Amino acid sequence: MNSNLGQDIKLLETGTIDEKIQILESLDSTDDFEIIKKMINCLDDPDIKVRGEAFASLILNKNNISNVLIENLNDERKNIRGFGALVLANRNDSFAIPKLIELTEDERSMVRSCAFGALGHLKAKEAKDSIHRGLTDSNIEVKKSALQALLKIDGEISEKEISEISEEKDSEVDQLIAKLKKSGPEGI
Repeated sequence: MNSNLGQDIKLLETGTIDEKIQILESLDSTDDFEIIKKMINCLDDPDIKVRGEAFASLILNKNNISNVLIENLNDERKNIRGFGALVLANRNDSFAIPKLIELTEDERSMVRSCAFGALGHLKAKEAKDSIHRGLTDSNIEVKKSALQALLKIDGEISEKEISEISEEKDSEVDQLIAKLKKSGPEGI
């Protein structure tokens, strides 16, 4: 490992917020998997600016880093799983769809919500059944993400599902249902 690489890794682990951001800004074209893993770890940094810069650098990276991103969807940290799902979606990585479908069953609602968002962004029609299950999630934000995903895959919603999810009495849910009804077959 060259000394610059070693210094970058050390700064990503223990540097100040500004040092981490500066390093992350310079790494959007790296293909070194050790650095990529450290960048992914920054998705769980305590500072939102560091997380945001890591997110952006990973999205902008044009190298084939999909496998290491997908592997990290098994990480114990919810931010790595959730934000990792969104990074993959923003990279338009349809190869990740099977793993993203698995994440719709994650124990953490934030991760489930990100997974539905990612599947919607990827227009993953093969996730239709999982998306429909998300409409009955115990968490309102997950339900909203599932509704948005259903819209993006041009999915249909049944009257029963509409009735159940309308019980939320949430204006955003109502707006999403109205959009689904309008886009559905013959306006449902």
